[in-house]
Amino acid sequence: MQSFRTEIENPIVEKDIIELEKKIREFKGGTIDKEKFRSLRLARGVYGQRQPGVQMIRIKLPYGKVSSRQLHRISDVADEYSTGRLHITTRQDIQIHYVDLERTPELWAKLEKNEVTLREACGNTVRNVTASETSGIDSDEPFDVSPYAQAVFEYFLRNPVGQEMGRKFKVSFSCSDTDTGLSYMHDLGFIAKIQEGVKGFKVMLGGGLGSQPRHADELFSFLPSDEIIPMMETVVRVFDRYGERKSRAKARLKFLLKDLGLEAFRELLIAEKKAIPYKRYPIDVSSYPKVVISDAQVQPVIIEDTGAFEQWKATNLVRQKQSGYVAIGIKVMLGDFYTDKARLLAELVERYAAGEIRLTLRQNILIPYVKESLIPFFYTELKKLGFADAGYNKAIDITACPGTDTCNLGIASSTGIASELERVIKTEYPQYVNNADVVIKISGCMNACGQHSMANIGFQGMSIRTKEKLVAPALQVLLGGGNLGDGQGLFADKVIKIPSKKGPAALRKILDDFEINGKDASYESYYAEKGEYYFYELLKPLADIENLAPEDYLDWGSNKRYQKAIGIGECAGVVIDLIATLLFESEEKIHNAKEAITEEKWAASIYYSYSSMVNTAKALLTAEKTKTNTHNSIIKDFDTYFVANSRIELNCSFEDLVLQLNKNEPEQNFAKNYLANAEEFLNKVEAYRKQELIHA
Repeated sequence: MQSFRTEIENPIVEKDIIELEKKIREFKGGTIDKEKFRSLRLARGVYGQRQPGVQMIRIKLPYGKVSSRQLHRISDVADEYSTGRLHITTRQDIQIHYVDLERTPELWAKLEKNEVTLREACGNTVRNVTASETSGIDSDEPFDVSPYAQAVFEYFLRNPVGQEMGRKFKVSFSCSDTDTGLSYMHDLGFIAKIQEGVKGFKVMLGGGLGSQPRHADELFSFLPSDEIIPMMETVVRVFDRYGERKSRAKARLKFLLKDLGLEAFRELLIAEKKAIPYKRYPIDVSSYPKVVISDAQVQPVIIEDTGAFEQWKATNLVRQKQSGYVAIGIKVMLGDFYTDKARLLAELVERYAAGEIRLTLRQNILIPYVKESLIPFFYTELKKLGFADAGYNKAIDITACPGTDTCNLGIASSTGIASELERVIKTEYPQYVNNADVVIKISGCMNACGQHSMANIGFQGMSIRTKEKLVAPALQVLLGGGNLGDGQGLFADKVIKIPSKKGPAALRKILDDFEINGKDASYESYYAEKGEYYFYELLKPLADIENLAPEDYLDWGSNKRYQKAIGIGECAGVVIDLIATLLFESEEKIHNAKEAITEEKWAASIYYSYSSMVNTAKALLTAEKTKTNTHNSIIKDFDTYFVANSRIELNCSFEDLVLQLNKNEPEQNFAKNYLANAEEFLNKVEAYRKQELIHA
């Protein structure tokens, strides 16, 4: 591939993009390990697709806010480097698919011209910071959480404490007690509160979905806003040191909380406080960009289909706390829309609203700051774009991940069954177009990107095997989940597994029974009253796999016989010296620590030095066949295998050397001395390794 150079004005961003291009060349040339390259590119938003040779690019959009200029830029990039399809995720990102790996640096550079980043959109990093899409306009909010979400995003972007954790780390902000940010299922969830005139947050810790959902613990009932970033840094640091690294299935924060317990975790947070560079981190809300609303006027609009217009108004308008304004919800089928429509939408909101859209957690679009007088005009314009379907955030608005369409991990189709279920509701249960109390979500596998395990009615893609050892696509039916508000939620029960083609019949049985027996109850209370066994018996006839029809062996949207397969889509690796690679990475971290010193970023330098020492110790322990599954175990095992028997001579234990980190303030002298310690330690280990190879 040809060497690539950017024209980005920000030197930090430019360096990042050039580094990606360099690593791609090294990977293609066989000088960098496949797994290490995967980690690096994921942290830069480049994700291998199910289809070989192409990548999914995830664009990181904090709390889903996208300006008109940014939407134009994203559309241009999607047309030039992809297929023109934009996919909204349940984390308020945009994904584009079928991108050539070698073109990703150039793509990223073009996005950055409008301050759109890929950095840390994937990988074992602090992922996109999500928030209630109604932040700033919600009638029930005590204050706008957007500036706080933005501050968290900016603070942790490229922050060394969150670059190479055992697993991803997800953060959300809810603007009110309704908890539309879903705090209870996040690693850290913040719910806006005001206490004695002070702005702050209720803090939820250690939630998650996946195959083993866990409800978050309440870490603080109230934390002043200027303490949330220091607190989050202590949490990330503790997770980085004590979190699992070998077994991905146990590497999320929720498992560490489960193992340690909340009180023991609190003790670790207290022990880490001294290392945090800021004891308080005030967030300057006044510097957050002010809303500028267009004053453009339009000619009166005549609505011909008044019935459809009234239906749309009933389901798709969100009343703002700002008098005279509404937000308009756009129901985006499966979260997919195309660049031709995106550009027209960008122009519409630029000329007649506030020049921004919000991407939502249910894969939709919200247009804030629309004057009430312009509602008919917006309806007609959105209808031209195919964006005027009724049912925004209602039962008919089904959430689904991409599933086997593009995802490596997909087991069964989620988009195909979602389309069919929406058709069933629209044609057979039209009353559910207005129903906001039944939430339906679908995921193509247990990882729950479609958030099926917190839905009232959820479906998870699986497979089934008949007595004849034939394999067919299947759905796990989950029922009873829901958001109760203020940090409380319910996870759905796994009720029964059925052939995938029986999914519509299952939905009919569930909704028919709710119509008869649910009366005026919420779906959560209706399910709780009936219980899991009741629904198992209700759906049991659909689970029969003795006499499957030929179509049962076809997944939704496919005319080929189903095969359970996890896509690969990754280039083949080469055999390399893993120890040498780890030591080379330690040298890179030392280099980063020195750069941070010159920039007077003492805390960043210290963490790079810490990471270098742990990585260096891991290099030698790799040959000892120890687990090296947490930083903490690496530190202790290095003492056992190398220091206690004087294979490596230190003036103290390795644990004492490394954990100076949390026993000193992050100031200049300590940063320089700690860097010197890290460099000396690396030199000793490299000398030891050299002698080992000579005598091997």
